[in-house]
Amino acid sequence: MSKLVVRKMELGPIGTNAYLLWEDGGNQAVLIDAPPDCAAEIEPVLAENGLTLRAIWLTHGHWDHMAGASELAGEGVDVLGHSDDKMLFEQPAVMSAFAMPGMEFSPVGITRWIEEGESLDLWGRKVSIFHCPGHCPGNVVFWIPDEGICFVGDVIFSGSIGRADLPGGDFALLERSIREKVYVLPGATKLLPGHGPDTSVEIERGSNPFVRP
Repeated sequence: MSKLVVRKMELGPIGTNAYLLWEDGGNQAVLIDAPPDCAAEIEPVLAENGLTLRAIWLTHGHWDHMAGASELAGEGVDVLGHSDDKMLFEQPAVMSAFAMPGMEFSPVGITRWIEEGESLDLWGRKVSIFHCPGHCPGNVVFWIPDEGICFVGDVIFSGSIGRADLPGGDFALLERSIREKVYVLPGATKLLPGHGPDTSVEIERGSNPFVRP
């Protein structure tokens, strides 16, 4: 396998992390999360590196992670999400009460609903999917053991955790998700969150003040 390139970009009005993945020398790309208006930043990177967007993997249905997907989705682009966030993907107007004033969102057509225990193939690398509700019902994380990285959306951050006070949030569920799905990963696993800097399982197990092992 060629080297996996992970381009982290902080995009959208509230600094949401999007991750563009491709293999060194390859011609296809996968985008993890699609903040509002992200096409303006993503498309030049694709063009510069001779890449075609193959898929968009959405960690969850909150507007700051999925509102840009409709601009990039098209023929040949698979869009993945969890069905517990189906309403957020298909009727994003329900999020207007906790979005920035004046923002309008287009529905996102999910082409494949993913579930706990499924695996994806990323150019020969196994990607394990874990359902981690608590921040919202349909949050999933994508773990790539061969690379030692896990894309965790808004489940956990460096020294913090995702909010559980938004509609569909549940702090007890979030704690359980973190303890049973994140903290059990190898300690050296790098956690790539939906906001803020990267961290690791070992660091968060040892010092996260919100959820102890």
